[in-house]
Amino acid sequence: MYDQDGVSRRGFLKTVSGGFLAAGSLPLLIPAGAIGREGKTAANDRIHIGCIGVGPQGTHDMRQILKHDVARVIALSDVKSNVLEEKRRLVNEFYGDEDCVGYHDFRELVAREDIDGCLVATTDHWHVLASLAAVRAGKDVYMEKPMGLTLEQDQAMRQAVHEHQRIFQFGTQQRSDPEFRQACELVRNGKIGELKTINVWSPGSSSGGPTERAPVPPWLDYEMWLGPAPYTPYTTDRCENAWWWFISDYALGFIAGWGIHPIDIALWGAEDKFAGPWEVEGKGWFPSEGVCDTAMNWDVKIRLGSGVVIDFRGDPYPDEWKQRYEDDSSHGTAFEGSEGWISVRRGKINAHPKSILETKLGPNDTPLYYSEHHAGNFLDCIRSRKETVCPVDAAVRGDTLCHISDIAIRLQRKLVFDPETETFVGDEDANRKLSRPMRAPWHL
Repeated sequence: MYDQDGVSRRGFLKTVSGGFLAAGSLPLLIPAGAIGREGKTAANDRIHIGCIGVGPQGTHDMRQILKHDVARVIALSDVKSNVLEEKRRLVNEFYGDEDCVGYHDFRELVAREDIDGCLVATTDHWHVLASLAAVRAGKDVYMEKPMGLTLEQDQAMRQAVHEHQRIFQFGTQQRSDPEFRQACELVRNGKIGELKTINVWSPGSSSGGPTERAPVPPWLDYEMWLGPAPYTPYTTDRCENAWWWFISDYALGFIAGWGIHPIDIALWGAEDKFAGPWEVEGKGWFPSEGVCDTAMNWDVKIRLGSGVVIDFRGDPYPDEWKQRYEDDSSHGTAFEGSEGWISVRRGKINAHPKSILETKLGPNDTPLYYSEHHAGNFLDCIRSRKETVCPVDAAVRGDTLCHISDIAIRLQRKLVFDPETETFVGDEDANRKLSRPMRAPWHL
């Protein structure tokens, strides 16, 4: 780490960032017990949080932390200077002081000894690298979904979390919603009979996007924003959510960016059915023009070793499902069993027969992990050192389903995936897509 004079800060930054040093000097650290409010948690007992990436999603997540007096946000990082300053002011206005520090380079934030946990909500292609730096610096991590751009990145994250014994919360917050928990408990405890099929749907990805080259805005460090991604000249609004989400250099599109939510619920409700091998095949529809190049829509079937079939669609999904589940929402998970079905999405749970939803768990049934607030669960686990409601192993498993779906529609053939070895069986072309190079000097 570093001593009181900060003498070894650069050496520490080299360790956590894989050899690429941060620019700038480290601001004066805020003493852990310097701030307190009458009737609230003592300042020196609060969990200190640093937020890496404070765009729209990062700000939403940060506000969830601000709701909890047991924690205090003391540092932010973002490569957009205007966003960073705006959100730094937001935090300082909330606390009524000027103690939250902003950093252009996240590696300076994770180097602080007084930070306990990091909330990582960068662009998708930075999720793993920023989280790895935090974990290797001894911080607990709340990582926004999805995980990495590749399974190799996910595996590196999992290894680091276990090796450094860190608390990890994945941003699949539906696990902290009572209706999703109820649905998954009923399925796992056999209340719809033998599980046959899981229908999963999410919003599709955008197409188009401006291709005109443009000057890099003065408030954006485009080189740092790109980071490990291939260099591409800046185009209008390239670094805004409306477009980067759907450019494969930075994300997988909504097959992972949104699809991970209902896929995660499929996994939570039927975890014991996910034995291998997994057969995956499907088709996808891709943009023909513009900067976007991720699948706009998809139709993927994953047959698990248990015989259960996951039918994974991008919106628009079949009208038959809308009629059957009495729901035309753009996202959801539906479990089909031999004695009925349960569908669930944000704000609604449904079943046939309806009486299934009135079923109470018996003494021989197994309840699922109880969490009523996703960020709150993360903070509780920082204190207790217990596993979160969505720990790293579950995060990798759910992310893997998104990765193999994307690979299958790109290769346009049936693939067989072994979840034990985390490789495709007898298909080197598919296995090569489980990793991708990073632009120097960035690496796992």
